[in-house]
Amino acid sequence: MVLWSEKALIELRRALHQIPEIGLEEHQTQAFLLSAINRLPQAKLTIKKWRTGIVVKVSGSAPDKTIGWRTDIDGLPMTEETGLPFESIHEGRMHACGHDIHMAVALGLLDYCVHTELKNDILFIFQPAEENVAGGKLMFDSGVVDAWLPDEIYALHVAPWLPAGMVSTKAGPLFAGDATLNIQFRGADGHGGHPHEANDMIIAVTAFIQQVQTILSRNVNPMDEAVITFGELHAGKAENIITGEAQLKGTARALKPAVHDMIEQRMREIGDGIANSFQCRVNVGFDRIGYEPVVNHPDLTEQFIRFVAEERKHPFILSEPNMTCEDFGYWLTKIPGTMFWLGVDSPYGLHNSRMAPDERSIQQAVDLLAAYFTKRDDSI
Repeated sequence: MVLWSEKALIELRRALHQIPEIGLEEHQTQAFLLSAINRLPQAKLTIKKWRTGIVVKVSGSAPDKTIGWRTDIDGLPMTEETGLPFESIHEGRMHACGHDIHMAVALGLLDYCVHTELKNDILFIFQPAEENVAGGKLMFDSGVVDAWLPDEIYALHVAPWLPAGMVSTKAGPLFAGDATLNIQFRGADGHGGHPHEANDMIIAVTAFIQQVQTILSRNVNPMDEAVITFGELHAGKAENIITGEAQLKGTARALKPAVHDMIEQRMREIGDGIANSFQCRVNVGFDRIGYEPVVNHPDLTEQFIRFVAEERKHPFILSEPNMTCEDFGYWLTKIPGTMFWLGVDSPYGLHNSRMAPDERSIQQAVDLLAAYFTKRDDSI
């Protein structure tokens, strides 16, 4: 017997959908989750708070190991346009990446584990700030889970392009690692009619952009996957003023840390070359704050894939690597585990203001994970 039916889990998801908050500001979300968790029988539960996150240990009857489940809890700085009756009540905030679904699944799985006799400990990690400041790294490095460090850890991410309830993953690299790019250019302002007296940073920054793109075409092995995107450029004040300042922002992503290392080295070298060519200063910020590649553990992932195939209740498709980034990758640098895609069948994709996941996926995921955690408990 469990506390929450499928209808109740959908209601929990809708309530969470209405209160999205930016990373490390999830105070209302944390309070809601704690209220829900406190409704469960407490005899096997130990609860810790970390900033706006929560860690919940479900004590097993005779633990040999600890199995971890991580869910992210933050929203995005977006205005919702779904028109749903339970749309966000927080202006300029939306759960457009499916973290409301993630939280509902975690609550459903927690409910199952509390009401089931399992011998091993289960650790639930409700992690803030996945979208903005690599909350996974912050939370792990804080030491909040050190006393309960899982022996293996799992997580999911919604996939709007897959049918509801379909599972997709692969062993090895699943998501890319990410670096935030912030490049500053400093030269000398000047009059548009006297270009020889200035250092034009618009020319410098465009030369930098063009040369950086050759990293992908001429330095990255064609068999490896990487992408460099510049999404922001700030320069200039008026049409007849040569600007001496420019700021360029973007992202560099790769499936292998070594490829990331090479991209950073080449980008700094190009920056030095631009500085010499245009007689200016170039500061290349290449910030890898904790979005490591999501690399699924081979053995654990193959066991999970075999389980899904043998169970036959949930359709499965082998995943291709994806250049999406996820700070669960940092957890996987510390603990062996697996992340998988969960189909939610939405016509609008991730980070879209109209994304509306199929809520049937919540119970489908809970059923799958309950069965898998039970099998892992029996096999350990």
